[in-house]
Amino acid sequence: MKFIDLHVHSNVSDGSCTPAEVVSLAKKRGLSALTLTDHESIAGNDEAAAKALALGLEFIPGMEMTVDYKERKLHIVALGFDASHPTFKKLYGKIRKIKEGRMQELIEGIGRKNIPISVELIEPYAAIGKIDRYAIMRYLVSLNLYDHVQPLWDTYINPTVADLGLNYNVTAEEALPAIREAGGVTSLAHFHKPLGLKGLSREEQIDTLGALQALGLTGMEAYYPNYTQEDQDFSHAMIKKYDFLPTGGTDFHGDNRPGVKLGTGIEHNISVPYRFYEAICQRCQGE
Repeated sequence: MKFIDLHVHSNVSDGSCTPAEVVSLAKKRGLSALTLTDHESIAGNDEAAAKALALGLEFIPGMEMTVDYKERKLHIVALGFDASHPTFKKLYGKIRKIKEGRMQELIEGIGRKNIPISVELIEPYAAIGKIDRYAIMRYLVSLNLYDHVQPLWDTYINPTVADLGLNYNVTAEEALPAIREAGGVTSLAHFHKPLGLKGLSREEQIDTLGALQALGLTGMEAYYPNYTQEDQDFSHAMIKKYDFLPTGGTDFHGDNRPGVKLGTGIEHNISVPYRFYEAICQRCQGE
């Protein structure tokens, strides 16, 4: 059976592999198609697309966005958009401005937590040529403070971001229709997490999904490595109820998320079917 991965990160954001290495690994692991969904960045898409073409893999552009919606923060996977579309370029410019803003203050704030840090120390970790929050994260990874990434965000980056009043993002109201206008689809990632709908009752989750659909949400992750059976059953029911495009992926981060394998998740617990990719491509092409 042909299978795919539609939720993948490289070292352009918080993964450990380069975009080309991600695609090479996908080929080695037998995937037929994939995307690259780096956080708030499309900087690795061209490299990944070129490598996919060379290796005979199908590829569509992607990006994972954090959006604000009614005092919640959601992760939205955007797929198949036209990065040259004026509406996308406007949205992307705003996203990058947020993620690259007030870096000197952020670095100084983290330094006050007894971390040796400076612009000069971080510059080698700026994968896209500019210092952003992910460059800071990669530098902190190099200090070997923890054996995985999340505590770096929870202990150093996110609290400092909050202290500086920078814990805001583009809104769902602006992001969802913008991706749609640029010919792409949007999928709610890992609804069961805090960066999702965790904490809401099932009834509230159902209502929220309906409201997001009205704003332009077109999909939802049907498969995710640490979904429980109940989570998976709920996602499939919501996909049917709202006629969402089903998506899915491993949320692969390489060495920065040990135990999660590209294409197969945790101990081969997921396999995202190729037909999901076909349906997304058809929607993006207006069919």
